[in-house]
Amino acid sequence: MRAIWKDQIIAESDHTIVVEGNHYFPPESLKHDYVRDSDRHSTCPWKGAASYFDVLVDGEINPGAAWYYPEPKPAAANIRGYVAFWQDVTVVP
Repeated sequence: MRAIWKDQIIAESDHTIVVEGNHYFPPESLKHDYVRDSDRHSTCPWKGAASYFDVLVDGEINPGAAWYYPEPKPAAANIRGYVAFWQDVTVVP
């Protein structure tokens, strides 16, 4: 699977985990040149507190377009640190 925004591959892996229709990419598959920490956070009742990354390509910013659970609740322990995408980031095989 590949996560793509503005024709750049942001993450790529053969080992994503699908949760609620979203592909979660292993942390090591994330291309850190295209992301930066965001101050955005949200909470999922069963996964816990999510942190976000802004996605950056060619000077354009897609704020909060990637999220992950640094300390998920036990039911979501398998996606600890894995990264998912939204907001116009396309995930394709």
